[in-house]
Amino acid sequence: MARSTRVPVLRRLHALLPAGRILAEEQHLAAYESDALTAYRNRPLAVAVPETADEVIALVRFCRDEGLPFVARGSGTSLSGGSLPLVNGIVIALNRLNRILKLDPAQRIAVVEPGVINLHVTAAAAPHGLHYAPDPSSQPICTIGGNVAFNAGGAHCLKYGMTSNHVLGLKAVLATGEVVEFGGAGRDQVGPDWTGLFVGNEGLFGIALEVTLQLLPRAECYHTVLAGYATIEQAGDAVAAIIASGLLPGAIEIMDALALEAAVAAVHAEYPPGCEAVLIVELEGPREAVAADRGRLDAIIAESRPVEARPARDAAERLAIWKGRKSAFSAVGRLSPDFIVQDGVVPRRRLGEALRHIDEWSREMGLRCANVFHAGDGNLHPLILYDGRVPGALEQAEALAGRILRMCVEMGGSITGEHGVGVEKRDHLATMFSADEIDCMQRLRAAFDPRLVANPGKMFAEAGAPALTQHGLHPLERAGVISRE
Repeated sequence: MARSTRVPVLRRLHALLPAGRILAEEQHLAAYESDALTAYRNRPLAVAVPETADEVIALVRFCRDEGLPFVARGSGTSLSGGSLPLVNGIVIALNRLNRILKLDPAQRIAVVEPGVINLHVTAAAAPHGLHYAPDPSSQPICTIGGNVAFNAGGAHCLKYGMTSNHVLGLKAVLATGEVVEFGGAGRDQVGPDWTGLFVGNEGLFGIALEVTLQLLPRAECYHTVLAGYATIEQAGDAVAAIIASGLLPGAIEIMDALALEAAVAAVHAEYPPGCEAVLIVELEGPREAVAADRGRLDAIIAESRPVEARPARDAAERLAIWKGRKSAFSAVGRLSPDFIVQDGVVPRRRLGEALRHIDEWSREMGLRCANVFHAGDGNLHPLILYDGRVPGALEQAEALAGRILRMCVEMGGSITGEHGVGVEKRDHLATMFSADEIDCMQRLRAAFDPRLVANPGKMFAEAGAPALTQHGLHPLERAGVISRE
């Protein structure tokens, strides 16, 4: 955007919010130029810091009228570049919309603003014996708005599902400036599942203003086992045996030797020595049910011939096990100046095969790769280490990442389990979907954002918005789910 155009837009933007809440100085913009995918950086035109839903609505309508691209951002923990700004666009920072508007223990719901931290929901619900189940590794800092945009999962998604399984309703402002309300406080909704459609839209539809979350009773009892294996294939075989037995643990996670090295360095986690992989399995639920399943689980693990199996003796040991696992992503930063994370999915029965390929390719390409993954649902998290100061190193790491994603699709899996497509996997979308399927997705996106101002450049390479309106009405207006203000 030329300066002659830039200055009037900024002047009009400043008029929308009180002084000090439109940031346009270079030192302020630097903090927003990247998210957790630090290999990509863009300096935005400005950052807007609203404090109310009405201010967010005003900003979105301004962007619509000006044709100004915007990116909604919470804590910036996206690992796929989902909150990467545009040079000629603005960032709408939602961290100050951080109120829990309602917590009803009888209905087991919480209504929250998009800037509420994931873990704060559970902290607020804990006195009532409740919790919010989705628990991504960034749980202490990621926001509910970002979780909704990317359908976040976490270690316990095997048993409890993803964010989409826990969002009952929401209020949002679409990229058209229209304010919509989808779903409600219960699951007895009639008609299309607009809430389910909105969750996971990667910011391409608009911005959630209020989110109604389902809360669940806290588990009465836990049984957490840490088992070390001589090879990662043995750990993968143990996962297959656990699932085949009919057990449904709360979580099943695997970390390989390099990830273990990072976790030990970062949080002094203790793991069985001489192991190439560890398996974390956690049963949770009523005391009687956990007691009954514990014997079966312990027998299966014993039959899988671990180097050592170590059940947590108390809550402190359980938390220590999970601290090591949840610190793995950030801990890898101690081993390498840069890394990228993939999150492709493969069928559980092919976990060992997939990991063997990743190991072979990383050796062939001269790259170190730490593996941490949600083994229960086959969601791989290879962390590919590289040094961005070395010419060509990023491109080499991305080449390995692309190879892994193609393998996932060929095995009957997916290019993403929970991180989303963003900018990182945009060029791999056609590996998984046909041209007609991608065209259908783009047409759906255009129904919510015909001017392509909401997070453009993510998921799709923009090539103009297909026309969707018929008979002079927006498709959602014809369906009776939006109203024009």
